[in-house]
Order: sequence, then C-alpha cells, then structure tokens
Amino acid sequence: MRIRITAFSCGVILLYWVGVIPPLHWLIGGIFLCLLVFCVTSSPIARQRGSVLVFLLLGVVWSAWFAGERKAQMLPEHLEGQPLQVTGYLCDVPSAGNFDSVRFSLCVTGWPALEGEVLSGLPERLKLAWYGPQARLEVPHQLLLTVVLKRPHGSLNPSGFRYETWLFRQGYGATGTVRELSSSPEEECSVRCGYHRWRNQWAAALHQRLSATEHFAIAEALIIGNRGWVTPAQWQVFQQTGTIHLVAISGLHLGLIATGVAFLARWILGFLPLSLVSPARQRWCLTASVLIVCLGYALLAGFTVPTRRALIMVAVACWVLVWPRQSRPWAGWQVALFLVLLVDPYAPLDQGFWLSFGAVAVLILVFSGWVGRCHWSLALILAQAAVFVGLWPVLVAIGQPQVTMGAPANLVAVPWVSLVVMPVVLLGGAVIALVPDSAHVVGQGYDLVLGVLWQFLSWLAVWSDPLPAAGVWVPFLLGVLVLVSLVIPVRFARGLAFALCGVWLATGVLGGGEKKVANPDVDAPEVWVWDVGQGLSVLVRHQRGVLIYDTGPSYPGGYSAVESVLLPNLSRLGVGQIDWLVVSHGDADHAGGLATLLSRFLVAEFASGEPERVRQRIGDGYSGQISSCSGLDGIRVGEIEVTAWQHANVAPSGGNDRSCVLTLRYGGVEWVLPGDISADTERAFLDEVPPRSASYRAVVAAHHGSKTSSDTAWVNALKPDLVIFSAGYRHRFGHPHPTVIDRYREAGSALLNTAETGAIHLRFETEGEAIDVARDRQPFWIAPPPLSAAYH
Repeated sequence: MRIRITAFSCGVILLYWVGVIPPLHWLIGGIFLCLLVFCVTSSPIARQRGSVLVFLLLGVVWSAWFAGERKAQMLPEHLEGQPLQVTGYLCDVPSAGNFDSVRFSLCVTGWPALEGEVLSGLPERLKLAWYGPQARLEVPHQLLLTVVLKRPHGSLNPSGFRYETWLFRQGYGATGTVRELSSSPEEECSVRCGYHRWRNQWAAALHQRLSATEHFAIAEALIIGNRGWVTPAQWQVFQQTGTIHLVAISGLHLGLIATGVAFLARWILGFLPLSLVSPARQRWCLTASVLIVCLGYALLAGFTVPTRRALIMVAVACWVLVWPRQSRPWAGWQVALFLVLLVDPYAPLDQGFWLSFGAVAVLILVFSGWVGRCHWSLALILAQAAVFVGLWPVLVAIGQPQVTMGAPANLVAVPWVSLVVMPVVLLGGAVIALVPDSAHVVGQGYDLVLGVLWQFLSWLAVWSDPLPAAGVWVPFLLGVLVLVSLVIPVRFARGLAFALCGVWLATGVLGGGEKKVANPDVDAPEVWVWDVGQGLSVLVRHQRGVLIYDTGPSYPGGYSAVESVLLPNLSRLGVGQIDWLVVSHGDADHAGGLATLLSRFLVAEFASGEPERVRQRIGDGYSGQISSCSGLDGIRVGEIEVTAWQHANVAPSGGNDRSCVLTLRYGGVEWVLPGDISADTERAFLDEVPPRSASYRAVVAAHHGSKTSSDTAWVNALKPDLVIFSAGYRHRFGHPHPTVIDRYREAGSALLNTAETGAIHLRFETEGEAIDVARDRQPFWIAPPPLSAAYH
C-alpha cells in the first residue's frame, strides 16, 4: 500500500512539475483503461504496475481538480479597475505596510453591487491595502468596503520571489486597495468568521500587553504566529543566518509541544494504577493529549499552511511512535506526505513543503541506523551537518542561497529555542492569559531569553555570506557524499567528506561569498530588462564584461528589487562581479537597494547622473568613488561600445533631467537607455548626439512611458524597431500613457511592457535578434503575456 500512496503523492507533485492542467476526461479515461487492464490480466506484475499507475493518475486528477477550481475564482478581467462593493470578514491579523498603509486579508461573503451577475467565478479571498489618514490597524472584523481590484499579478523573472505564485498558493483571487471602509456587524458571522474574530482579539490584546518589551515582535511570532511586527532588519538577520524557520510556526514548534505534552501526560498517568490505565489506554491517552494540545496551538497560531502541515506530521509521528506494530520511519514519512498532499493539493508550490520533508528525510536517512549508538551532543552536530548539506541542493533548486553561518547558527539556536525559548514563551503566554497584569514581568523574561538568541544571531549575521553554489550539481554531489559517509560507517570516508565540506565552507567564508568570482564568458551580447514593477533595471553583458543600468525600486520596510530580482538572477547567470554600475539618477525607483548590492558584489566602476544624491541614498556604508556620467563615455562592455550623455544646462537639482543617457552599439545594433529625461532634454540629446544609422534599434521608453517624455521629435528621429516600457501593472501613474503608445505605433515600433511580459531578454547573434519574455511558457497559475507581446 505504501507504494500506491507514494504514487498518489507523485501524481499531485507531477501536475505542478509539468505546469499544465490536462483535460480531466483524459485522465479519468486513463484510469478506467488501467482498471480494465487490471481486471483482465492475470499477471501479478502487470496488476501491480496497473494499480500504481491508477494511483498516480488519481493524484493528478485530485490536484488538477483543485487547481482548476482555484483558477476559476480569479477576478474577471472586465471588473479590474472598477470600484466594487464587497462584504466580508478579516482572515488574518492586520499589519502595517508601505506608505503608512494597513494590509489585511478579506474572506468575501458577498458582492452587493453584483447581485444580478453570476457570482460563482468571483474571488473568495482578497489581499487588500488601506491607504490614507484614516487607515488604522484597528480594522473592524466584519466589513462593508468599496474596493478597486486587479487580478493576481507580480513581477516575473527567471529567478527570485514570484508574488503571483504566492497569491495562487494562498488562494487570493484578487488584490486591491480600499476606497471606503465601514463596519458591518449585522452580517451573519459563521464558525470560521467567529474563529478569526477570536484570534484577532487575542492578538490585539497580546500586542497591547507586550508592546513595551524589546523583543515583542519575535515573541508574538512564536506565540500566535503573528509576524507582522518583525522588522526588515530582523528578517535580514534571520535570512543571513538561515534561521527563518525559527519564527515560522512549523514542525519544530509543534514537535516541541508534542514532546512536552507527552512527557507531562506520561508522568501524570504514572500515578494511576494499571487496573485503570492499561498500556493500550496509556497510548490512547498520550496520543489524544498530544493531538488536542497541538491542535489548540495550531488554531492559536492561525491554522496557517505550515501549521496544518506540521500538525499532520505530528499526528503521523504519534502513529509511528506510539503503536508498536508500526516501526518503520520511512512508512511514517510516506504516510505524512500522502496526507499533506491529500488535505492540501497546492503544497508543492510552497517552498516550506520541500524544506520540511527534505529535512525529515535527511534525518531519517542519517539516524535510522544510529539510534542509541551516539551521544546526544554528537547527534546534534550530525543532525545540523546533515541538514546543512542535505538541504543545500534543495535551496539552490528553489532559488534560495545557503549561507556560510547557517550550520553554526542552527547548531546553537535550535537547542536554545527548543529547550529554553519555547518553554518560556509558551508558559509566559499562558500566564498572561490567566493574569493579564503579569505582562511586565513576563516581558522581562522574554527579553532575557530572546535577547541572548538575538545577540548571537546578530553577531553571526555580520560574518555570514551566501555560499557560492556553482549550479545545483556541486551542492548535490557534496550532499550525497556527506550523507553516504554518515550512513555507511567507514571512518576514512567520513573524515574525507567532512574535510571536503570544510574546505568548501572555508572557501565561501574567506572568499566573501559571491564576491570575487569571475564572470562567465558570454559569446553573444545580451540585454536583460528586469521586471521590477514601477522602476527600471537593465543588465548588459558580453564576453566577461557586465554593466548594470539602474537597480529598480525599494521601499522602506517593503519590496526591494535588488533583493527580490537582481541578486537571485545575477546568481543564476553566474555573475560574480560588476564592471560598471550606472545609476541614471537618484530617484527611488531607479536607485533602490544600492547598499545591499554593493555589500554583495565587487563593483569596479560606479557612476551616476547625480553622484551626490546617490551617495546620500546609500548612506555611510560605502566609501568608494561615484564618478559623473561623463566618465563612462567610450567604455566597452566586451565589444559593445558605450556612449554616455547628460544634459549640461540642467541645474544640479534637476532630478529626472539629470539622468545619464547611455547609447550601446554593437555592429549595426543600437540600444538607447534614456532614464527619466523629459521632452526638452530629449530634444537637447538629439541636437548634440544625432542618431546614427542602425540596422536594429531598441529603446527603453523614457520615464516609463510618461506623457512628459517620448516627444514626437524623439520618436520620429529614432524610429526604434523595439520599444520597452518598464512599468508597474495597473499602477496609479498609468504608465505607459496612451498618447506615447500611439506615437511609437505610428512610427512602426514593436512594443513590449514588462508589466505584461515579465523580464525581457534580447540576444544579438549572427542570425539576428532573439527576444524572449519571461511570461512565455509559464505554468498554468502564471498569467500568459497578451497576444500583442507574442510578435516574435
């Protein structure tokens, strides 16, 4: 039976690996065909294979059915951008967002203004932002709102975080902003609504009592899973030390609670006579106690996806450990995998799914033959070493870096959190619930135990760097080598494996992570226009030369294009150092995240149209020189000629018109990167730098396609073959402007918009220009590009 349920699990995963929802009647027909073969054949092997294939197809059908249902609940296109009335209740704890906004999830109960329309295809869950002076965290639980919505959408690049995938995974059928908000207590509140009301009230009361403590954000994350108060600086420390899992309610936390409850229940049952509590009844009492307490904690923590997954794994662990007949750990792993995918068919889209089951698999592989044969201290070291190398290829495959200080950080942090922090935090939470006036004393205890943890992680974060992965094969081979050496008791092999890992780790630490790594040789020139939303970032490279023009936007406490887009994609392309970093001007949507980029990459030359303003944006962390735009004139990126220009008659405070304009030329191909210059500066450019003849000319539209740029004279003089707009999807600025689009179309230009296509990749080869857009050939949950973008 274990083979069949594993086949079912593989079928669920297969749908998301293929990325296409096949017609259900084909799958059901395949199941009936396999059943027919199963009935008519007498061969045991054929019958076994047929049954495995049936369960595999059942898994595909199961996940395809749920995926189709979720896709059907996305906002219809004709309702985008329209003010709509909606009723519902809060699905989570409201949190502070960018630009003094309040972010929250809404479970929809009705669409009052759409009663005459078919409501079956409308979203059941919305991700909303409330802006304005009236926005406050004390959002009423039951709401009547006027909202402006758009379909799930996010920046799309070859690597990096995909917001659109996250929205589909969480079941959001639309995102939007709140125009009007009022309480609607007369609406009926279901059981689910009542649960969310209770949890939000408890979260608000807990925050009120703990807000005076230093580490209240981490404490609230551990008690009730509310991570809305964790600051970006704290997230960065957790990320740099590989300890984010410590503040996400998961298997570690529920496993600790289950262990503590089991010991307590067993101690209490020991006082009862055997005539009342037989060994069989003891097992039932232990299991029931563990599951009831873990379920209560999961509900307190919001019953989120990771919490539900951890609860299922705890239940399976009870089944494996409590019942003597079930002693195979791999059987429990397979059953847990089956149950998680049965209850949550969207789990393969969750990175935590792969990390959780990968970590458990590594530990089973290593310790299944070591039980009772090693001291607890050695077991702890072996566990951290095995998880460190075993999950490294998984992290690389999902686009996450493995950090140099991940193993030492977890070696200390995991037992400290397990044996000290979690007992103190949970007991303190219970004391606060029973005696609210004790919050001050409990908060001091929290600051003591969490302060030790935080000081240690902060110290390690300073020394931590991403390990150079060199693709997925090096981490995979190292992981296999170390795991095999741990499983097979050969002392020489173990020593050699750990020596190789030590050398690789030392290379990463002493080499500064991703710094000082040679760039790969690129034969044909290529240009990447990254999808960074309302902003701009371009990568140009040829041979071993790399030039970055602008770094995209960043917002205090929120999105950073450098962290979300540039770093993962530069790592994917193997870029180890930046030869020229050019920031057109100092606006936040062109110069975001510079400090982070400079801390991760060696930059040979740094130039900008506004050097002083850019330096102020970086802060005190960079002491290198930032030269003016003129210093770039005449440089070469491989064999690409670069011409730099800046309007000389614009005041130093000119802002957009101080942009450094780059013209890139390779043979007869020309690229123009104008930054945010206005129409007047465009005319000055044409007067001083008359366009040369070009067999192919591509232009990034100035100022994202604003009506203040791309004047008729500019368009007619350049007559570009291709125009790229780098803009946000349905952004409030409305870029690109319709008049600008019409001008370029009348000039015969092909138009692409990163908001519609995702990242745009151009390669200049001997056969001609090759253009690829990121939204081509994407899985079913990612919106495809419009037909107008598929001209190539």
